[in-house]
Amino acid sequence: MKFSLFKPLAAVALAALTLTPARAEDPKSLVTILTSEEPQTQLMSMVLTMQALQQGATTYTLLCGPAGDLALRDAPASATAPQKPKGMSPQGLMQKILEAGGTVELCAIYLPNKGVDATALLEGINSAKPPEMAARLLADDTRIMSF
Repeated sequence: MKFSLFKPLAAVALAALTLTPARAEDPKSLVTILTSEEPQTQLMSMVLTMQALQQGATTYTLLCGPAGDLALRDAPASATAPQKPKGMSPQGLMQKILEAGGTVELCAIYLPNKGVDATALLEGINSAKPPEMAARLLADDTRIMSF
């Protein structure tokens, strides 16, 4: 009995042709959920989010708990202090993400529990709408990072 690799290889080739490969030009969505109060963690989450944005992803950042302070006009020094090696702060890089077209939103329960209103926020940052954020999280093309 002869064994032939032709049929199994042909089946694999056909399957490969019918699959849609992930390509760099395919739109992807990244949701970064940031809750950490630690400045280095905050900055690294912004570094990775910016990298994804620069590589063509649509980015959404959700700030919750202590990380919500990054959205404040009067943010604590830990949010605005430059860090090595590039002298960037978490809030500063977050603002660059906004300028580059990324979306930054604040947990819907942050402002009422902080005792402030939307006037305390940096321009371009709003409270997230839970149904819209849930839809983003559930979308097939979404990756989620949580810090």
